[in-house]
Amino acid sequence: MIKAYMNWSGGKDSALCLCRVLMEKQYQVECLLTSINSVYNRISMHGVRRELLETQAKAIGISLQTIELPEQPSMAEYEGAMLSKTDALRESGYAHAIFGDIFLEDLKQYREKKLAAAEIRAVFPLWKIPTLQLMEEFISLGFKGVVVCVNENLLPRNFCGRLLDASFLKDLPANVDPCGENGEFHSFVFDGPIFSRPVPFQVGETVYRTYKAPGQAGVSQEPLDQPGQYGFYFCDLIPAFTEVG
Repeated sequence: MIKAYMNWSGGKDSALCLCRVLMEKQYQVECLLTSINSVYNRISMHGVRRELLETQAKAIGISLQTIELPEQPSMAEYEGAMLSKTDALRESGYAHAIFGDIFLEDLKQYREKKLAAAEIRAVFPLWKIPTLQLMEEFISLGFKGVVVCVNENLLPRNFCGRLLDASFLKDLPANVDPCGENGEFHSFVFDGPIFSRPVPFQVGETVYRTYKAPGQAGVSQEPLDQPGQYGFYFCDLIPAFTEVG
């Protein structure tokens, strides 16, 4: 099999993509790579605590590496951090990077161009598969996930903290993609066929934050460099047995 690393957000698209890759056995995924807001110790834009990410990776059984970023990185800061990490991964024998992207063509081209310069091939196992089909597959396989972030312009606050199940899909407005591929919502997967055990957590408070408009439309882990702001609601997930606050 071909050695590869998985660009890992901790959410549903990453989880389903990894599951498909593991079943198909063309790639040997030896590393999960996640962008971290190093100021708050949370997954970039998703807002999930680093501790939960680490517990998630251990339950999956694949080593975790991170790209440490400031609160709202410029394009130059983001690309510098990414280049440093991809250079290190290439030197460790990784020539393929797997992504869970589905239909954002400009993002796909951006990833391919940047990684080609680092002599790494970008792979997109979910590309152009209908998003409703992917969400139905995610649910039917037994994955369990929770919504951790919603864009206030597209979903109301009460979607934060909801489980990704059939009722969630039924309640989505018609203008919201079932996978949130346009940045409508983000999630954290805590159990499923790729997990040896569930990730324990408690649902904490929901908070509101604003961010600059993303440099790549609808992308959760891309640099923030364009004018304007977006408002997001974040549902805090607290590792089990950890006190609130």
